[in-house]
Amino acid sequence: MTLEDIRREIDAIDDQLLTLLNERMQWVHKVGELKRATKTVIYRPEREKSILDRLNKQNKGMLTPEAIEAIYLEIFAAARNIELPERIAYLGPEGSFTHQAAESRFGAMSEYMTLPTIKSVFEAVDTGRAKFGVIPIENNQEGIVYETVDLLNETSINIAAELKIPVHFALATECENPSKIKRIYSKDIAFRQCRGFLNKYFEQTQPEEIQVESTSKAAKLASEDPESAAICSVIAARLFSLPILFDNIEDNSNNRTRFFILAKDFVNQPSENDKTTLIARLPDTDKPGILAGFLQDFKRANINLTKIESRPYKGSEDFNFWFFIELEGYYKDENVQKVFKKHRSYIKWLGSYVKNA
Repeated sequence: MTLEDIRREIDAIDDQLLTLLNERMQWVHKVGELKRATKTVIYRPEREKSILDRLNKQNKGMLTPEAIEAIYLEIFAAARNIELPERIAYLGPEGSFTHQAAESRFGAMSEYMTLPTIKSVFEAVDTGRAKFGVIPIENNQEGIVYETVDLLNETSINIAAELKIPVHFALATECENPSKIKRIYSKDIAFRQCRGFLNKYFEQTQPEEIQVESTSKAAKLASEDPESAAICSVIAARLFSLPILFDNIEDNSNNRTRFFILAKDFVNQPSENDKTTLIARLPDTDKPGILAGFLQDFKRANINLTKIESRPYKGSEDFNFWFFIELEGYYKDENVQKVFKKHRSYIKWLGSYVKNA
């Protein structure tokens, strides 16, 4: 076959795909009508997870699970916009890793609100200005984001889903030769996490390192300064049309950040692989055995706790604490309910959602 023959075959397959996608969207529209009639939420993470699991099990071709997920998350996002367009708030700026996380879940077609603080994202969801919010909860190198934890305690917002994305940094610049770079812009944490690369590639030239408030701002500044570079995300470099000279320059390739998708009055249906997040406001935490006794109840119920963080009561003169806890299981599971009922006056349920590996 000639190249033109192969291209004609590909075009024919694309035509079939378009027809099938439009047919899928017609059924999606019917689902949307039913959901609006019953006032059911459009975004169902557990349903999307079950579709991806089913497709991966029956996949016999060249597509990897990651490729299938990337393709179908965009299809899901397009479908949700047909069912009911929804506004997504995220911690900015535009081009940040939180922006990348939001787009990875809700697709490029959704309407986005870029907000300056984690608190403003909570407020947007709480007031209904946004249907969902995307904020960071922890990084596996830097630890927990305490502002997120504190606001989950202080507000009535639920966790609809979690997602984890790898944190990869790029060196983006108009310079074709690293030796021509005189200034590098980035956020302090990005400089720390790329120190090995910087020491190796710029040991001789020693360009000035200029700290800015975000990697997106770094990309913007580098796009305006032809003798500079930015350590930033790929999405930030793309946003400001800044060429990438080196990709994946972080010292630790296992660097990952976990994000929460926030919603108001949101309850997922159970899947076969759930997590539950809660706040425990135990009494008399200054007395011996209070926390130990509470944790023993989970052990006796055969519940695996995956995280516990203590936080101080704000405004209290005493050294008393409440606890942010994550566990494996759905909140209506029999063993989980047994512990919840025993400590119902001390527990605030934040959400049960599909565990993101």
